[in-house]
Amino acid sequence: MAKVGELNLRLVGGDVLRPEGLERGGALSLAKGLLMEAAGAREIDLSGYRILPGIIDLHGDGFERHVAPRRGAMKEMAEGIRATEAELAANGITTGVLAQFYSWEGGLRGPEFAAQVFAGIKAVKDQLVTDLIPQLRFEIHMLDAYEGLLGQVTDWGIPYVVFNDHLPHDRLAEGKKPPRLTGQALKAGRNPEVHFQMLLDMHARESELPARLDRLCADLIAAGVRFGSHDDHTAEDRATWRARGARIAEFPETPEAAEAARSAGDHVILGSPNVVRGGSHKGNASALDLIAMGLCDALASDYHYPSPRRAALLLEKSGLLPVEQAWALVSSGPARVLGLKDRGTLEAGKRADLVILDAQNQVAATLSGGRISYMSGAIAARFLA
Repeated sequence: MAKVGELNLRLVGGDVLRPEGLERGGALSLAKGLLMEAAGAREIDLSGYRILPGIIDLHGDGFERHVAPRRGAMKEMAEGIRATEAELAANGITTGVLAQFYSWEGGLRGPEFAAQVFAGIKAVKDQLVTDLIPQLRFEIHMLDAYEGLLGQVTDWGIPYVVFNDHLPHDRLAEGKKPPRLTGQALKAGRNPEVHFQMLLDMHARESELPARLDRLCADLIAAGVRFGSHDDHTAEDRATWRARGARIAEFPETPEAAEAARSAGDHVILGSPNVVRGGSHKGNASALDLIAMGLCDALASDYHYPSPRRAALLLEKSGLLPVEQAWALVSSGPARVLGLKDRGTLEAGKRADLVILDAQNQVAATLSGGRISYMSGAIAARFLA
């Protein structure tokens, strides 16, 4: 069924990024939400612009500023999700994975807030142009949450889970309070001593973890849910998660972990802010180095939505990768990781997901499924003429 706002257009004169490279002065037709030709298409001259596949953001938590700009300031989650879509579209993102914590850390990372976020996404996603996909970031030491987790994942419509472990194990093994514990406890609404004891108790149950994780991962596989690990540090870390069925390695911290993933055919996701910054803000492996080593399948926004576009363009400008390979890290690469065969490249029959960049490589327009999600400046005059 056709959706309101689907355009029937023939875009001409712009430089079109095909899988094999940039086609100068090319043409691109779209109709019925797909890249296809149809009778009655209106022709639009995009000379001076570049037309590229829409960005698929595999992991981003930058939406927190929209759904909770200040503690208690926003009560209407749906409005925050709408504001998030506007930012995604303005940055050329046509498919966005919203990564929400389910963590003992509480507050914006707590289970109660996660339930609100996922309910908000579910309520409005079909009303939006940008394709939004919820991702659950589950803290693995929340053993009491395991029994009901699969039911929650199903109810919330979550197709993608990532496992995290943010417990400060070294400090807890010594019985020492981790840094910033008081502030963390207060943000979670807990007494600092109660919070510390909770951490100690979770750490003490470490021996229960492998069997519980094995069972949970088997249940996720049976339910058709995709899942991965986060912040792998060693080859052993990656091998352990792979044995459970986690074939995605999000933000491996070392070349060793990334190489272990690549050698086994697992997907490696890196953070685009790491590329833009020239290194990790936490002192982990440089994404630029890993990309140069061929150890990257896709780049994600992480915490900054402008970064995927900027990272891909930086890789092109630096000469590290040709434009078609650099942009693939934010388009066709993420599509393969998520199993989305209907998008990621500008080929006939695919979804009409595209971003149009001006001469300064700023986003001039974004179309998702053949519908405009963002447009600004001089390009609007060409579309409206």
